[in-house]
Amino acid sequence: MIQVKDVSFTYPGSEEKVLNHANLSIDEGEFIAIIGGNGSGKSTLCKTFNGLIPQFYVGDFEGEVQLGDRETSKYSVAELSKDIGYVYQDFENQIMRPTVIDDASFAPLNFGLKDYQERGLWALEVTGISTIANEFIWQLSGGQKHLLAIAAVLSMKPKVLIVDEPVAQLDPQHAEEVYKVLKKLNEELGMTIIVIEHHAEFIADYCHSVVLMDQGRILWKEPVKTALSKVDELVLHGIYPPQITQAANRMQTTRHHCNGLPITLAEGIEYFCHFPQVIPFPYTEDRQKVPTKEQPIISFEKTALQFQDLRRQRKQVLHNIHTSFYEGERIAIVGNNGAGKSSLIKLIAGIVKPTSGEVKVLNHTATKASPEKLGKYVSYVYQNPEEMFIEDSIKKEIELFLKARKVPDFEETVKTILYDFALSELQDKDARLLSGGQKRRVSLAIAAAMQPHIILLDEPTANLDIATKKHVVHMLETLKEHVKTIIIATHDMQLVAEWATRIIVMHKGEIIADGNRYDIFGDELLLQKAGLIIPQIIELSLKLGLPKPLYTIEEFCSYFHSVEGEGLAYEYV
Repeated sequence: MIQVKDVSFTYPGSEEKVLNHANLSIDEGEFIAIIGGNGSGKSTLCKTFNGLIPQFYVGDFEGEVQLGDRETSKYSVAELSKDIGYVYQDFENQIMRPTVIDDASFAPLNFGLKDYQERGLWALEVTGISTIANEFIWQLSGGQKHLLAIAAVLSMKPKVLIVDEPVAQLDPQHAEEVYKVLKKLNEELGMTIIVIEHHAEFIADYCHSVVLMDQGRILWKEPVKTALSKVDELVLHGIYPPQITQAANRMQTTRHHCNGLPITLAEGIEYFCHFPQVIPFPYTEDRQKVPTKEQPIISFEKTALQFQDLRRQRKQVLHNIHTSFYEGERIAIVGNNGAGKSSLIKLIAGIVKPTSGEVKVLNHTATKASPEKLGKYVSYVYQNPEEMFIEDSIKKEIELFLKARKVPDFEETVKTILYDFALSELQDKDARLLSGGQKRRVSLAIAAAMQPHIILLDEPTANLDIATKKHVVHMLETLKEHVKTIIIATHDMQLVAEWATRIIVMHKGEIIADGNRYDIFGDELLLQKAGLIIPQIIELSLKLGLPKPLYTIEEFCSYFHSVEGEGLAYEYV
């Protein structure tokens, strides 16, 4: 279906090849994942498949790419798009029309297909968003927009579908549903599916084969089981296999290794059920109890939020929110797309005002205070870091707030922030030209430089590879030295499990649960209602019947031991 023959590509103004003599063959009907660290060339490679490179993105291009029997450089992107669809990482730029159904039908309408509306409705049904067909685009959550972008491409019923980061902005339940849709398209319609993916658990469950890229080169293409079992090589390239696979690799014995490493939950249960358990240890509460006499730094009292759409209809976003946050807490707000997570933290920042009720931040009534006034105490870090970039260098970005507020001796603060966030060597670069992980680091540094009491982060790990996510978690620890309380709205359950001391679960604009990891991850009905799927290592520990959930690979490996002969069969470091 696709042949890449000795392809190299360099963007204008750069001397470094983004693609470096790449060779690849993709067969019709494959479900393939392309993996690699940020900046390895994954997205650039896929843009050669539909002719965007070299026809739209100009640069130094060498080699040949074939789609079926057509050389892509000799056909227009429009002609190729009948057979190959592409959902981009910045998918919002693909949404063209005012309503959901208009956008889903837009491509077949432009090609003059008489059944354009039927195709649009079919695509919305396939992606599970037909109930919002008549909604305006601005009313949608980020996850709903992502599903719409997929639907709009599906309406052409292409032979090949490329999805760059299919689940980056989706809650875990919707992410699972998207992959089930891709599997159905692959198995029932014979569609060739290509995903650029950082989530190894989805790769293990759905993909047939895996391509590893590094510095513009294709290192190998392997069947999924073989690929994900190359744990040490993947980690060397900043890629982390499924948690189950990582744990098995650390604990593998000669006896177990001959059958290969497990890559799915079912395989993990079969693999680890043969390991003897250590003596159960007592469970201790992991959330710090806040004294009732302590003064909250944020409080919601019967707070509600409504928006009015273009049809002048009122849409209830938040219902009767009543809760308080305290100094020192690490709070994660979770829930499915459209649950109200972003709206809740925007109320704290004063970006939106409640329809009724009250929000207090450090004894200031956020209802009456302007965002500029609250900016002395609260920093809001946007889901898209670029929304925070104004200046032409990182140093100027970090200085901007401090200079505007005439903070004395701000230069020393800037110097400290640059050092703490590992940005000293990059300080003269334009933040817009950095990798995704570096942009996120800059956005966190800007927020920390404002010296707030509270930092609010909207999806801090979206669109990042796992290695970069781990660095962001380190950055969150760095933030503790600069602020009193950190609140994140996220779909990243692994981040929640490893970082948060308090978890707030939202559903349809209401808080339906508030507790620690044990409270939330141990409640199956709650997880199902809120559209949450727990991290793989926690689910494995529960399925194995262990006396308590284990939240990290380190905890899991420490729990088990296996003895062969006189000594330990594995060594855990």
